[in-house]
Amino acid sequence: MKGISYRRYGGPEVLEYGEVRDPKVGPDQVLVQVRAAAVNPVDWKCREGHLDAILDAVFPVIPGWDVSGVVVRPGAAVTEFAVGDEVIGYCREDFLCRGTFAEYVAAPVRTLARKPRTLSFEEAAGLPLAGLTAYQVLVKALQVRRGETVLVHAAAGGVGSFAVQIAVHLGARAIGTASERNHAYVRGLGGEPVAYGEGLAARVRALAPDGVDAVFDTVGGDTLETSADLLAPEGRMASIADPEVVRHGGRYCFVRPDAEDLGTLSALADRGVISVHVQETFPLERAADAHRLNQEGRTRGKIVVTVDRHEEEGSVWTRDEERSLYSASQEGTL
Repeated sequence: MKGISYRRYGGPEVLEYGEVRDPKVGPDQVLVQVRAAAVNPVDWKCREGHLDAILDAVFPVIPGWDVSGVVVRPGAAVTEFAVGDEVIGYCREDFLCRGTFAEYVAAPVRTLARKPRTLSFEEAAGLPLAGLTAYQVLVKALQVRRGETVLVHAAAGGVGSFAVQIAVHLGARAIGTASERNHAYVRGLGGEPVAYGEGLAARVRALAPDGVDAVFDTVGGDTLETSADLLAPEGRMASIADPEVVRHGGRYCFVRPDAEDLGTLSALADRGVISVHVQETFPLERAADAHRLNQEGRTRGKIVVTVDRHEEEGSVWTRDEERSLYSASQEGTL
């Protein structure tokens, strides 16, 4: 099959487009025909080797953890999905090798949920990792409650934009840091924007004189100290960017695949509670350009890579075609 891969750590130039190994479908996996895959900062951090201390890389690595697509074949033990189901997934494993930037991916069933019916494949691909991160931090780590005030850093970014929407859904007030050009966007999400930079603490204090009940940090560094000073007496803080948050009494969080949580997000999208803004899409062969744009750190919403379909719209797989494709996937001849 066609896909993107890299054979060594490095910059975007190490990403190659071409033939990659065909996926084998284990008993607890689902073969998904990829329609779109979102780019996340962790993708280029993995590519550059920043996660080498915790994730083994089995080269060549196919990057990407987010996916939206169509089920081609469930594994032998899978009962949750059938051929033709539209799904989304945060397909992270505990090593780097079998990613989503390819025509097909064998995704562990524990990483998948049904695609929101109201979202396009491009929009749906942007939901899993960033949406799960926001949901798990706000609901599980910070335990945000109705009537509280939450400060969300980088509120116009992928994770931040979901965090604002989910906080509002939980009945909280969301204050979000963002550049001036993104203030209208943050307001549209239901948040109250404040500008980055010098004087941030004073601007937040003007909106929340008694401090904020929770801080969702996506930046790290000096932002942690500023955020800690803005907390109300019983306030909580969590960071997805900097483990040093623990020194300030907060929690460091790393998102995990969770089919139930992802199903909740899909339902919220179908209800119109959360939306996905796609800033730009790139064809699969231009994945390196997508990485470069994401690495600039000025993304509003999500950047998505799209994969061409192989069958006509509305076509279905016959049982013989399913068996043939399944056999090919096991034999490595897909």
